[in-house]
Amino acid sequence: MSKKVYCCAQFLPKPGKDKELFKVLQSLEPNTLREDGCIQYIVTRHITSPFAEGSSFPIAFNEIWADMASFEAHCQRQEISDFFATYCQAEDGLAEDWNVCIYTDEPEDFDAPAL
Repeated sequence: MSKKVYCCAQFLPKPGKDKELFKVLQSLEPNTLREDGCIQYIVTRHITSPFAEGSSFPIAFNEIWADMASFEAHCQRQEISDFFATYCQAEDGLAEDWNVCIYTDEPEDFDAPAL
């Protein structure tokens, strides 16, 4: 049974703050990649293609965690809570909006044997 957690954390920068917010988000990568349970943690920016015409916020973290406990421990790290307080929640922050969602790769009624 898979225990992996997939996180998509999207950010909408305030006008003119795209590059600055992207740089701040990149600065979170090195320490996060050292965390137990972090499989992938990379900030990306939206690009255009005629084969992918959906809409989204312009900046997104694509994360893979070994399990829910690892993801939740990451979310509680001081560096991460400071980021949200300073750059998202503060009136003078760089993000106008953000959306953090987690996913599983298991079907809803997956019948794997219990361990």
